[in-house]
Amino acid sequence: MSQQLAIATYGLTKRFERHIAVNDIDLQVKSGEVYGLIGPNGAGKTTLIRMLAAAEEPTKGEIYINGDRLLRDDSNPHLKQRLGYLPDDFPLYDDLTVWDYLDYFARLYRLKQPHRQRRIYEVLELVQLGNKRKSIISTLSRGMKQRLSLARTIIHEPILLLLDEPVSGLDPIARMQFRQIIKILQEAGMTILISSHVLSDLAELCTSVGIMELGFLVESTSLAELYCRLSRQQIVMATLGELDSLQRELGKNPLVNEWEIIPGKNSLKVSFAGGETEIAQLLRSLIQAEIPLTEFHCIQEDLETIFLKLGYQQAS
Repeated sequence: MSQQLAIATYGLTKRFERHIAVNDIDLQVKSGEVYGLIGPNGAGKTTLIRMLAAAEEPTKGEIYINGDRLLRDDSNPHLKQRLGYLPDDFPLYDDLTVWDYLDYFARLYRLKQPHRQRRIYEVLELVQLGNKRKSIISTLSRGMKQRLSLARTIIHEPILLLLDEPVSGLDPIARMQFRQIIKILQEAGMTILISSHVLSDLAELCTSVGIMELGFLVESTSLAELYCRLSRQQIVMATLGELDSLQRELGKNPLVNEWEIIPGKNSLKVSFAGGETEIAQLLRSLIQAEIPLTEFHCIQEDLETIFLKLGYQQAS
């Protein structure tokens, strides 16, 4: 078994009466990765994460964390202590101060003084709540509460962090702050598995992604490979002249697949099958045809577009 794998599952399945929530999943996540788990509601993401966190018993299959078998019994308590799990509905104790809340969980993980106090200061600094350590939790904003939940999740210095919809309901600034913390944790060597419906966040954070559908893991690959395979080359073009003239010229190029008019602008978004050399040739041909271009630049389809496209392919 490879020691390079932070997570390895084999035939992992969870059945609830007649419903199969997770169906025969073989998942591999390398150490140090940020692995994004995406899929529609009911796809099985939360159930999978709960099994990886030893909070749910698999119906069948095996889970290995850094090469060690994960079981829900008492056979390997030290392994469970190296997991950090943040569910999407973990309660906060509103009448405690920020410091007392973290101190409570640090004691549960049996952190001794003076290390316990140093660790609380460290995580408060990391999640940017150092100036709130004496504040009552009920007075914190939603974003602060979520960062506090993350601090509680990493207080015991886990090797694997499991985050289930951690940015749900957060505003853009709070999401940005959360992303910054995740990047710091990855740079420190932590392996992170994160599920989210905010695909733009995952695209910025993740090295690999898994796509779940009806309990199956239908894709599991590096983000770069997914973009290379499924993201179409697109070119945005704008002209001072008539769009009809631009469209006629584009129709002469066999590598132009299709285009769409961008509303409110005298411009097109063109799907193009060629590489850099062919793009340069296309630009040259448009200039030679005296099309008065004011804009010509390449863009790549984003993760959300790829996900919707892949979902359509799976259904069709």
